[in-house]
Amino acid sequence: MTRPNNRLLLLLAALTPLCAQSFDLVPVVSKPVSRTIDLPAEILPYLTVSLHAKVPGYVERILVDRGSMVKQGDLLAELSAPELKAQIAEGESKVQAAESDKLQAQAQLAAAESTYADLRKAAETPGAVAGNEVVQMQKQVEAAQALVRARDQASQAAAAALHAQKDMEAYLKIAAPFDGVVTDRFVHPGALAGPGADPVLLVIQQISHLRLVVPVPEEDLGGMVRGATISFRVPAYPDRAYTGTVARMAHALDPKTRTMPVELDVANRDGTLAPGMYPSVKWPVRREHPALFVPKTSVVTTTERTFVVRARGGRAEWVDVKKGAADGDLIEVSGALAAGDRVVRRGTDELRDGMPIGGK
Repeated sequence: MTRPNNRLLLLLAALTPLCAQSFDLVPVVSKPVSRTIDLPAEILPYLTVSLHAKVPGYVERILVDRGSMVKQGDLLAELSAPELKAQIAEGESKVQAAESDKLQAQAQLAAAESTYADLRKAAETPGAVAGNEVVQMQKQVEAAQALVRARDQASQAAAAALHAQKDMEAYLKIAAPFDGVVTDRFVHPGALAGPGADPVLLVIQQISHLRLVVPVPEEDLGGMVRGATISFRVPAYPDRAYTGTVARMAHALDPKTRTMPVELDVANRDGTLAPGMYPSVKWPVRREHPALFVPKTSVVTTTERTFVVRARGGRAEWVDVKKGAADGDLIEVSGALAAGDRVVRRGTDELRDGMPIGGK
């Protein structure tokens, strides 16, 4: 009698319980994806500026301090620059001298023109005036006219130089460029400021209007709609919900994080929000087309592959899938599946591809 093969006996013993078992099958569900995920974000001021001194000088007065609320045009600081005042006084003296020279040249021109007119009138009488004298006086008039033009240009140049110096003097008074709050103060009276020293005097930020920057993962960009209202919370006020409006997007992904910075405009009317806060944003996730979902227990993950076991023609079929977001007890999957396919509720790699499978 031929002895049975031990390997065959072991294989039959392993297959017997599987063949006899009836597996619980569930359909693949297709439904639209619309949910929210929590994303970290950062609040930034809508406008921020570090104020420097354009001209060298010493800080004479600082009229604000950290936390001061300012309006556009408010005087914040004053500098003193004696050298600039001396330059302005010198410029005013040059303007006066240039104007005096211009008036003297105009007087000379008037005298030359009067003499020239008299000579021309006298020349109408034959023999009264030599023709050479008339020509010489004409040349003197032309020279006087050229001198007047030169004096006029010199006067304009001196006035322009004085105007520039006075414009520079205006920079000794530093005013707020927009409504905001002083968040930092770095100097005190007596400090040297301006080019060379170049310390930052003050930092002003606009906090009534804020930017909320949300790094959105690549796979969740489908929910980004310009003008959409997004809710968020901050740790300082966990029971209060705030909202922002999607206003700007980078249109480029950060290659390190694979996220795209999206900016929301936030109105901070009561001043409870502050730049530097890290809120949690309820970001909407939407897809243009419905997604496929199966129970989480249907997905089998091994070291080599991730798959579900589909029942087809009474036999098991392994279908490779990629997992997506969870939705309760279901999970989104993508692969060679279709809505209505029946898969094993509790998948296992012991149910080999091609084995007979029953269902209930």
